[in-house]
Amino acid sequence: MTTENLGEIVIAPRVLEVITGIAAAKVDGVYALRNKAVSDGLVKTSKGRGVYLHTDDEGVITADIYVYVQYGVNVPAVAMEIQKAVKTAVSNYADVEIAEINIHVIGIAADKTPKTDLKDLFNEDFLDD
Repeated sequence: MTTENLGEIVIAPRVLEVITGIAAAKVDGVYALRNKAVSDGLVKTSKGRGVYLHTDDEGVITADIYVYVQYGVNVPAVAMEIQKAVKTAVSNYADVEIAEINIHVIGIAADKTPKTDLKDLFNEDFLDD
């Protein structure tokens, strides 16, 4: 089968942030994603809710993900599961490879704290499905 080049395909960084965030939030043991600084929640450019993607001059993408985990989980195991889930999701949905996925565990949620809903995390219409 031959492939025909019909034009350029551009995936917005915001799309990669949403894919990354949803994949991370769905991992068992993740309580919530959080911005690395309070001021990040106040600026319009920080819509990733704890997901920061960086592209260097050579096009290599790295991700920094800031999470709270649930009390009682094995933190390194959850962090590794986040890395695997994000790498797989971004590769499958966007055909993009992320070179490094750095997980920053910034807190632990108490047992009885209700988990954040994905819709509240990203405010995306497609999450209603």
